[in-house]
Amino acid sequence: MPVDYKIVSADDHLDIWAIPPKMFEERLSSKWKARAPKVVKTPQGDLWQADGETMGQSGFIPNPPHPNAVQRAGLPEGPMRPSTPRLRLQDMDADGIYASVIYGPVTGIRIKDPELTGACWIAYNDFAAEFNAASPDRLCLLAYLPMQTPEAAAAEVRRVAKLGHKGVVASFFHTQRSIIDPAWEPLWQAAEETGIALNVHLGGGCHSIKATPGEWTVAAFAAVSPMQLDEVLVSIVFSGVLERHPKLKFILGESGLGWIPYVLNRLDMEFVKYATIVRNWALKTPPRQIFKRQIYATFQEDEVGIKLLSDIGADNVMWASDYPHVDSTFPHSRKAVDEMLHKLDPVTVRKLTRETAAKVYGLGQK
Repeated sequence: MPVDYKIVSADDHLDIWAIPPKMFEERLSSKWKARAPKVVKTPQGDLWQADGETMGQSGFIPNPPHPNAVQRAGLPEGPMRPSTPRLRLQDMDADGIYASVIYGPVTGIRIKDPELTGACWIAYNDFAAEFNAASPDRLCLLAYLPMQTPEAAAAEVRRVAKLGHKGVVASFFHTQRSIIDPAWEPLWQAAEETGIALNVHLGGGCHSIKATPGEWTVAAFAAVSPMQLDEVLVSIVFSGVLERHPKLKFILGESGLGWIPYVLNRLDMEFVKYATIVRNWALKTPPRQIFKRQIYATFQEDEVGIKLLSDIGADNVMWASDYPHVDSTFPHSRKAVDEMLHKLDPVTVRKLTRETAAKVYGLGQK
């Protein structure tokens, strides 16, 4: 059952190694320009650095043990290919992908000063708006929120919504203030009022496993990192955020699916068990009903999740190619979709690979 319509990938990437080397220097205000992240040549290669901190690699790591999708495909124009709209669109065309939702650096911007970090994200968001403008119906490079205060995050939601952004990322794994802190109320309100999709991507939550390149911990972290979004899911539901803001769209980025039915079952069970016991209990709507109305999960390859799809809801699931990461289905995403979803009916396949993401982000309409 080969797909013959416009596919939307709901979780692709623009990593730190592909960000144009002069981007921050050219876009930060005069207040921050002297401290702007810069690419510095070192014995370890070209590195992004700011305030004496290393943020990550710039460009390809030579001869990596596991090449990313661009390296693996042997494509020209080097590591800036994913951040060049014209070339990115070429890769999407080659892969049979019409539109792409694109997350930025998964590990965030590693600078200790939260004010400088926030300024860098604002500069990044301006760059992202220009990137998307190259093809607004196809490119959706998500904006990242400055998380130093709820007020700063809320203000940026409203600002980027006016720039045309269709989604924002709240990096709760990289902030000292918990997602359940009532202080975040301005953020929830801003996201609901603007209609912008609020995303939380995997990338944290593990307490004992620290991924070290070349060690078994990398595989271990990769195996469990999607499930670290469990606390995000239960917190955003049980804290009453989504019940108070019923039009807020909340996305679990690269969460996978297999673990979600179990958690939803537990949420409903504990909702009933503790409804008359917990003194500050505010939730009135059953958790599964809240999930169905407002929460979306993305996946790439998940045999267990597909088997349990009816326990999640096809309307709440979005497929992704994960370009240009090592385990991306690029440049054979259409084949991967055919092989993975061939047992599902055509209506469900369209929901997973196009319609839900098109609804959430307003993509693939033309």
